[in-house]
Amino acid sequence: MLRLKQILVPIDFSDRSRRALHYALSLAGENSATITVLHVANDLHAWELQSDEFSSIAPAGRLWPADRVVAEASLELSHFLEPYREAIAKIPAVAKKITLGPIAREIASAAGELQSDLIVMSPRRNRTFAQILTGSITDRVTRLSPCPVLSVTDPLPSRPWQGKMTYIGFGWPRQRMAGI
Repeated sequence: MLRLKQILVPIDFSDRSRRALHYALSLAGENSATITVLHVANDLHAWELQSDEFSSIAPAGRLWPADRVVAEASLELSHFLEPYREAIAKIPAVAKKITLGPIAREIASAAGELQSDLIVMSPRRNRTFAQILTGSITDRVTRLSPCPVLSVTDPLPSRPWQGKMTYIGFGWPRQRMAGI
């Protein structure tokens, strides 16, 4: 069996990210692997609107310093990891990393730099029209990644009616005659 040494977990501070982190901590505990928790800060947080048309919405446009964006993201990441303190203590090493840039490309490049054995992500189930055309972030990371990507989704609720409507509407399952 493949032995995991380095696991990368991209975080966007959502409940889906919590699920991915939970799986990564479990895998790291079983394999004595190290985890790097990555957050790619949004480039839009570093900019304010710089148009006269938006002057009533936002004050005169200024560029936020990138170090301020990274510092705020680091603080938010520390707050996100707080409930997992006991599980993190059982892992050999847990590192935090904050970057700025295109999300999928930054995740794939971080996996290459860290020589990660696995990326653990949790995609969104709801797809927008743009995601159907261009692919989700998880799809893009899977295509760009130098290592395998584990996509962890939350289970769908069971539907007791599922499949019964087709039986009523189409008369399925059809009786089949035994071949002689």
